[in-house]
Amino acid sequence: MERLSTVSQHVQQKHHGKKKEVDDKQDKKLPVEQGTTDEALRDQKVMEGEALERRNIWEPSVYYALGKESFYIAGHDISIRESMDTYGALIWPGAIALSQFLENNQQQVNLMDKSVLEIGAGTGLLSIVASLLGAWVTATDLPDILSNLTFNLLRNTKGRSRYTPQVAALTWAQNLKRDFPYPSYDYVLAADVVYPHGCLEELLETMRHFCQPGSRTTVLWANKIRFQSDLRFAEFFKSSFNTTLLIELPQQEVRIYKATAKE
Repeated sequence: MERLSTVSQHVQQKHHGKKKEVDDKQDKKLPVEQGTTDEALRDQKVMEGEALERRNIWEPSVYYALGKESFYIAGHDISIRESMDTYGALIWPGAIALSQFLENNQQQVNLMDKSVLEIGAGTGLLSIVASLLGAWVTATDLPDILSNLTFNLLRNTKGRSRYTPQVAALTWAQNLKRDFPYPSYDYVLAADVVYPHGCLEELLETMRHFCQPGSRTTVLWANKIRFQSDLRFAEFFKSSFNTTLLIELPQQEVRIYKATAKE
């Protein structure tokens, strides 16, 4: 349980910046959630329990544990190293679902020679699959996630992918114009980026930055529906973009959306 406590503290304190005070009347902001402290703690416990269930290999350590998961996607064996340090260091159902969707629907979503950005890349599974499918990929996440992300990307794409995937630090809604002044990606990928981290406004702002009116960018967002906050964010996502529900997987409770900017 010490490891779960570490995860909870890390996510609450560090993940995607401090939680902002939000006025319901502010444009382009999600309203402040009205849930009680007990509800927030219950949601946190659900995520901690799901994180524990996703472990399949443990190595004793006072500070952290590493695990490995293996997949066969896009014609390649993929081995992912996980860490218990943060939620971003685990593989979540949305990433698996979107990876398999991309493999099985290449006529519908052709990534060959396309520029792709992933936000909240975590362990890198989705970025790896996009690379193996021929995309030029930039995988982004918080600075303390990048070491394991880089390790997994290089381990699984070296000598296999058409382009060498790139890694960049990205804290949602921070320094977007400075670090990504001319976003011109064909696709923006996001998987299981909505959970009790308190930064949904920043997430939506980041999506808007990379998918602006007049752009050729398509957002592909996959998420497991766990809480009411997932449904609320989905509504604001739909109101911000032209959206299509590509697929719903009832057993996994995962939905995959396609979105483009409203003109």
